[in-house]
Amino acid sequence: MKIKVLFKAILIILTTSLIHGQQNQPNVLVFYVDDLRAELGCYGSKTALTPNIDELAKDGVMFNKAYTQQAICAPSRMSTLTGLRPETLGVYSIFTPLRSVHKDVVSIPQLFNKNGYKTVSIGKVYHHGTDDKNEWSVYYGKEPNTYNNPNNIALIDRLKSEGKRRVKGPAFDCAAVEDEAYKDGRAAKYAIETLEKLKDDKFLMFVGLSKPHLPFNAPKKYWDLYDKNKFKIPSREKPKGAYRLAFTNWGELKGYYGIPKKGDLDDDLTRDLIHGYHASISYIDAQIGKVTQALEDLDLRKNTLIVFMSDHGYKIGEYGAWCKHSNEEIDVRVPLIISRERNYKKRKTGKISDALVENVDIFPTLVDLCGFEGPKFDGKSILSIINKPNKKVDKVATSLYARGKKIMGVTATDGRWRYTEWRDSKTHAVLDAELYEHKDDLLSFVNLSGNKKYLKIEERMKALLETQFPRNKTFLQNDQPRK
Repeated sequence: MKIKVLFKAILIILTTSLIHGQQNQPNVLVFYVDDLRAELGCYGSKTALTPNIDELAKDGVMFNKAYTQQAICAPSRMSTLTGLRPETLGVYSIFTPLRSVHKDVVSIPQLFNKNGYKTVSIGKVYHHGTDDKNEWSVYYGKEPNTYNNPNNIALIDRLKSEGKRRVKGPAFDCAAVEDEAYKDGRAAKYAIETLEKLKDDKFLMFVGLSKPHLPFNAPKKYWDLYDKNKFKIPSREKPKGAYRLAFTNWGELKGYYGIPKKGDLDDDLTRDLIHGYHASISYIDAQIGKVTQALEDLDLRKNTLIVFMSDHGYKIGEYGAWCKHSNEEIDVRVPLIISRERNYKKRKTGKISDALVENVDIFPTLVDLCGFEGPKFDGKSILSIINKPNKKVDKVATSLYARGKKIMGVTATDGRWRYTEWRDSKTHAVLDAELYEHKDDLLSFVNLSGNKKYLKIEERMKALLETQFPRNKTFLQNDQPRK
């Protein structure tokens, strides 16, 4: 009899605990931004105007040492959405959809669907639409870039009439139009409409904002926030002693109309592009403000955790280079802000964390937050850091970048020093090494590898690198050829 009573009591406790846990599972809203470096007011930018993102930082925890696993769209996004590193997935290029090589890997939307959430993808979330469509309850795919300046529209029409294939317009566009005339304005509109429909459901929503990815297309009012002539031209000097393949020829930018195929850009065009990058940032900042205001208006903020993140960093003329595609600090360091749901009584606001965290940590963190049973991850939960921002866990954050199939660049940071090795993919021989100090700056101009003064630091960084990338490591290769 006593056993039956005890069993019944335990059952009641477990059932009550389960119901309580389900009730307390928060909604999750992720702003996933493309090509955004830590060029924001809250990160100390002297030029970028980002009031809405700055307010989000005041309402949560801003991570000062967050890193992506590879500075290119497709692999970095796969890594975030699976919690697995590029070297685990074996994908290092933009030409290989995740599901073409990994049918059974569990993604964030799949796990949340399984656990009763409505899952929403808006805009660019995965790089490939073929990875997206079947994993979400609600799906608004990424849209093509639009131009609204009449001169640019006429130019593109002319190029098409001349039989040009894969026509890319200019690298920037400015027109006196409403936000919805460009795709990120429409993404914000879809997000708000979907929130209104799902306000009584548990939801996971990814809002993929494409700017400030090229082309830098944004309404004129965001361009008007800045004076082009006040932008400083970055130094075109490359780090002394850098590996010959440390940088690319930034072909991504050179594919746009009006960009010289060879040599550095002149100062006037450089300022136009820097201006466009900043206008694009302010444009997406406004869209984030609209969506977060909708959360408030719908009384959803009290039970919604917000993640603001970027897939990788970016160069706008620094080192005489553009775009990403490298192991440099400016390309692998990313902005990351996490603001807990308002009804979490112990939530931290206005805090800055210097803990080393990585984009690959997002999935395990959401699993920890919601109390799910998750798959095996390469990342780790940073929920304890969100709750205690001064806490430090990892001693190293790592990234990589392949140069074709023959050379792999692997890199590690301890938050101040960055050590990179370029290895022969077959023999594992170290072809070259780089050591840079990034105490207070995203840039560093002298490779200190081999300098006797920094020998102990280099040995320590080598050891940290090898915790993730052992010297004899063979890298899985699942990349498919470009079609």
